[in-house]
Amino acid sequence: MHGMDHSKAPVLEALAAYHRRGETAFTPPGHKLTRGVDPRVSAVLGEAVFLSDVLATSGLDDRTASRGILEEAQALMADAVGAEHAFFSTCGSSLSVKSAMLSVAGPHEKLLVGRDAHKAVVSGLVLSGIEPIWVDPQWDPELHLAHPPSPEAFEAAFREHPDARGALVTTPTPYGTCSDLRAIAEVCHRHGRPLIVDEAWGAHLPFHPDLPTWAMDAGADVCVTSVHKMGSGIEQASVFHLQGDLVRPEVLSSREDLLGTTSPSVLIYAALDGWRRQMVEQGREIYDDALGLAHSVRARIAEIPGLHVHGRDDFCAPGRADDMDPLQIIIDITALGTTGYAAADWLRKEHHIDLHLSDHRRISAQLTHADDGETTVTLLAALKDLSVSGPQHRRGSQSPAGAAGPVEVPSPAALRLEQVLLPRDAFFAETEQVPWQKAVGRVASEMITPYPPGIPVVLPGERMNEEVLRYLRSGVDAGMVVPDAVDSEVKSVRVVKSER
Repeated sequence: MHGMDHSKAPVLEALAAYHRRGETAFTPPGHKLTRGVDPRVSAVLGEAVFLSDVLATSGLDDRTASRGILEEAQALMADAVGAEHAFFSTCGSSLSVKSAMLSVAGPHEKLLVGRDAHKAVVSGLVLSGIEPIWVDPQWDPELHLAHPPSPEAFEAAFREHPDARGALVTTPTPYGTCSDLRAIAEVCHRHGRPLIVDEAWGAHLPFHPDLPTWAMDAGADVCVTSVHKMGSGIEQASVFHLQGDLVRPEVLSSREDLLGTTSPSVLIYAALDGWRRQMVEQGREIYDDALGLAHSVRARIAEIPGLHVHGRDDFCAPGRADDMDPLQIIIDITALGTTGYAAADWLRKEHHIDLHLSDHRRISAQLTHADDGETTVTLLAALKDLSVSGPQHRRGSQSPAGAAGPVEVPSPAALRLEQVLLPRDAFFAETEQVPWQKAVGRVASEMITPYPPGIPVVLPGERMNEEVLRYLRSGVDAGMVVPDAVDSEVKSVRVVKSER
């Protein structure tokens, strides 16, 4: 399958060679390979971090980058996952997905976007002035959960907007649910338009056949992965991949250059490089183990009273998701009589366990190739204790769950707000801050995003209704975190002063 020599790790090897040569740098970074670092800092961070923090050009490589170290590492990554081009990015998939959007559409051009997009995509709309044509996710009214939009929904959007420049879909979602990517790619290509996949949660997908379909195998044109999420990258390590001729590699590269940093972290590159080698050489057996572990952990959580583990029966069916990643263990705790927010806080405080995602009725544990019997035993013991003595037993005390009423989740229809202005126009408009009760019927000038999972409930340019504002208010009272609103308690909202 792989044509190149994947035992090589060009960035790691160049870093080792740099140290062997004993270079003396009169360039950034200013700490000069630990010499300038306060020992109190090294005591916490370790010296290795600073030893790996060297300049990419005039450091790892020479002034003209003549050795092509990064290019070789990127070519190996592309070969590993079956893409034609791969680009390393050190500003997370937030930057990569913006680069991809800008390479497909420009100001005032249309882009079809699943409305369950991450806030990074909305930021991309604000920066670019692209006009989003929102494609509705598939709402599960019983579970109060959005699955990715269907291929039919993208087809209908293209029919209504034949001038759209392309489409963007998020899959897997933070809940691990996946869209039918092959069918969506076919829809786009029938219209001669590229498909961008925000596959931030899918860096591991190319490396085992029992995992959901990888975007490049499904025929997507550009896909963005966060190797720090499900792989062994350091935070901010992202790779975007390209194939086909609907998006030019030099255009994608120049858009990344527009947004990216001129001081990329060699530390991040090196971890990406090493992870690719590990996956090509051992990925199959590593994920044999990880999937086996996930299967047994799911079965054991299902036996705990009050906990329901979402599996294929809940998530995968016509009108729902096409597939799911079994490593995302989503647990409905409705039967315990507490919120996911309160349960997550309790597990951190009482058991020192940090959960991935929590909402008004669910918590989730993200397993990766790094988990083993030891970490999962810790998880299972904590979840058993949650069932027996969690925050639901502290009614009326100081806990947020005791204080708050239920979260008022709107119907799917009420959640879908009308887009009145372009996100960019609303974001940069003259604004005022009004009490939330007075924001009903007004056009938002800000994003309001419960986090995680980081999918905005309100976007700049959308007209707010009472149901959505009540949902946010009751959610914050119950423990929901809204970090991006001007008023993070959503007692007031930033709105456009005049719609004209």
